[in-house]
Amino acid sequence: MEKSLNPVRVGVIGTGQIGKFHLNSYQEIPGADVVGVVDIDEAEVQRVAEHFGVADCYTDLRQLLARDDIDAVDVCLHNNYHMPVTVAALEAGKHVYCEKPMAGTYIDAKRMLEVAQATGRHLSIQLNTLFASETKAAKAIIETGELGKIYHARSTGHRRRGRPYVDGYGSPTFVQKEHSAGGALYDMGVYHIARMLYLVGNPAVERVSGKTYQETAIDAQRLAHSGYNVEELGLGFVRLAGGLTLDIIESWAVHMDSFEGSSVFGSEGGVRLNPFGFFRSLGDLDLDASANLDGFSWRIHNVRENGDAYDSPQQHWIAALQGRVPLLPTAEIALNTMLISEGIYLSERLGREVTAGEVQEMSVSTAINV
Repeated sequence: MEKSLNPVRVGVIGTGQIGKFHLNSYQEIPGADVVGVVDIDEAEVQRVAEHFGVADCYTDLRQLLARDDIDAVDVCLHNNYHMPVTVAALEAGKHVYCEKPMAGTYIDAKRMLEVAQATGRHLSIQLNTLFASETKAAKAIIETGELGKIYHARSTGHRRRGRPYVDGYGSPTFVQKEHSAGGALYDMGVYHIARMLYLVGNPAVERVSGKTYQETAIDAQRLAHSGYNVEELGLGFVRLAGGLTLDIIESWAVHMDSFEGSSVFGSEGGVRLNPFGFFRSLGDLDLDASANLDGFSWRIHNVRENGDAYDSPQQHWIAALQGRVPLLPTAEIALNTMLISEGIYLSERLGREVTAGEVQEMSVSTAINV
């Protein structure tokens, strides 16, 4: 792509909770020019457009996609709507930035990436953990070779009692399979699993085993109103190419105060993300090192070029479309994450370990057309 610092003209699809969050973020990103928003709720899309100073609003997606002055769209819808809308936008010649998880099922996510490749458009998935200071620091350590041979990673995510809607925030659609396709693994787990795949080079998935649970009590009225039918706790063990393994624990609700942060194990050292730590041994001496992440971030921004292009997924997306930096392979990482998550669900259903091929063959579209 020819380098350009011209504004990127963006259309935002969906003006719910996530859409408003994205719109607010774009206001802080130089070069991002939101020129249209669309939502089926006419009163709300008009209110949101006025609030954020967006010139045009629509209730028909096709009207937004028909505009030839829009460079890219941002898909802020529930998971099962991601694939149809993304595909329509790509085929309309737009670059696409899409909320996580990539889709409701692996087969739908695969379709998104295939269409992006066929149309030559950029597709990026919102994976904000890739842009966290601790992730960038861990990646820097790994790239020096200080960990030696990496052989295992651990992905953890914890909420004591943080299920959408039933624990007091968000809408019921967040906890309904027909809209969101999954629970803790799709809502939070995607961030943590994707980050670990990114750190170890996004190796191919070979086999997956896992279990999901819904055991923690829910307020009876909220349960009745929500139609809650997704998992609150997901566990997994993944065999990856090259002999690597990954274990996963992801909780929306569990009677435990916290989990140790995600980590990477190597033959010469290890790194933990939260609280950040770097661990090595020199002969008989074990070394536990902390890090000055604030100083690290300052140098990235003041010594290195384009440090701001990695401050957030949206800033990175705009910078990549301007030609300032290469686009990180978030779509490929997100697709592998989908394969793992769906593998855990399939393993739960079949009661055994499953192969990546089985997940791919048995994946069924949950897409909802709009």
